[in-house]
Amino acid sequence: MEYKKNDKNKHHRNQRDFKREHREEEVSDEGMVVGRNAVRELLKSGREIDKLYVQRGEREGSIVVLVAEAVERHIPVIETDRAKLDKMTGYAVHQGVVAMAAQKEYVTVEDLLAIAEERGEKPFLVIADGITDPHNLGALIRCAEGVGAHGLIIPKRRAVGLTSAVSKASCGAIEHLAIAKVTNLAATIDGLKKNGIWIFAAEAGGDAYYDTDFDCPCALVMGSEGDGVSHLIKEKSDYIVSIPMYGKVNSFNVSTAASVLLAEISRQHRAKK
Repeated sequence: MEYKKNDKNKHHRNQRDFKREHREEEVSDEGMVVGRNAVRELLKSGREIDKLYVQRGEREGSIVVLVAEAVERHIPVIETDRAKLDKMTGYAVHQGVVAMAAQKEYVTVEDLLAIAEERGEKPFLVIADGITDPHNLGALIRCAEGVGAHGLIIPKRRAVGLTSAVSKASCGAIEHLAIAKVTNLAATIDGLKKNGIWIFAAEAGGDAYYDTDFDCPCALVMGSEGDGVSHLIKEKSDYIVSIPMYGKVNSFNVSTAASVLLAEISRQHRAKK
């Protein structure tokens, strides 16, 4: 009887393990890598990692090594509650650690400028300042690719990375648009300006976009829906441009505004060809 009891328990464990593996496979399809061993292998692979979520208070054993390697590679490490990790992973066994891996490889800002040079065109870039909603970022990628922009720049921190939700919202455009992720957006803008790129920030209270001369090497900054373009980035911008509003609402969402502004920039860049 004892042998049969243990065998039955083994059967139940196998069922649980199968369900656990299946659940973890589903989670990884959403851009997540779950569990200490899986995250360790992800770090070994050298693949781009957006963020590492660690359960608050978990600072022992192998997790210490994972966090140390993430810090060394400048991967943002975010402490969070177990309940949030449970919800993120669909209650898979996460062992206190979850990594968010990008859906495609990032390029450098220099690569974006090289694309413009190869096409024989004035640089035309888009900068996403603090966009945290994956659907907004995906729609912005779709707009940027559709009008022929040479690439998108996103910050490493306080913003969404290239998750599967972003990929889905872009309707495939993410596969055709070069995207750079930078540690310091303000410093990146300084570098672009030194390379002759004019910076236009989309914000209320600026010049009407249809009265603005975009026929130059340029980058358009789009901010988050909640906060807009950050104060520092506005200060570093050469121009503030706006879409005049005549209805009762006072603004468009970020992707709708981007489609209007980017289409006008594209029109002006191509008008004299």
